[in-house]
Amino acid sequence: MLINNFLICKTVCEVLKNITPSYLLYLSSDAVYSDSKKLLNEKSITQPNSIHGVMHYTREIMLKNVFKRKMCIVRPTLVYGKNDPHNGYGPNRFIRLAKKGKNITLFGRGEELRDHIWINDVAKVIAKLILLRSNGIFNLVTGKVISFKNIATQITKETIKSKLIKISYKKRIGPIPHNGWRGFKKSCFKKISPNFKFKNFNQVLPSLIK
Repeated sequence: MLINNFLICKTVCEVLKNITPSYLLYLSSDAVYSDSKKLLNEKSITQPNSIHGVMHYTREIMLKNVFKRKMCIVRPTLVYGKNDPHNGYGPNRFIRLAKKGKNITLFGRGEELRDHIWINDVAKVIAKLILLRSNGIFNLVTGKVISFKNIATQITKETIKSKLIKISYKKRIGPIPHNGWRGFKKSCFKKISPNFKFKNFNQVLPSLIK
């Protein structure tokens, strides 16, 4: 999969050598950053320790090497929202299980603290960046962390079938991801759009469980 992703970007780079768009926006990931005990920002060290992070950071470099006009790199944190096909561990999977009246299983005690961002906010920010032809790197983060246990607990309280839903725990295999915490400072996007307010999970949840 890593090689396939490089080949996809190689094809894009070859096209960019023949046609020159006035603007390019690349949707990357916060996985490019090294783990840190401090809040991360757009200037934090980029030494990814996952294949996913290596893939995105390499593609960022590939694109920078061929595209010399205005370019925007967007690095979102964990994204959630309706109709997400990934169904990965977190809000998307938990909500779907709860709506079916099924129990939610957490790794460890669900204690990891992570920043989660709503897909609608991601779309709005990207649209704004494109319209403004913004140049540079922008993290898409809310600036607040929440534990997976907190997320699961809120979901069980909100769903109609909550009385039937229990939260269970599964022993971890391997170390806790990102040492259990991955926080961010406010995105540089706030500098160009100071009035934009990112939604917190508890604000979005009622619309997700309908």
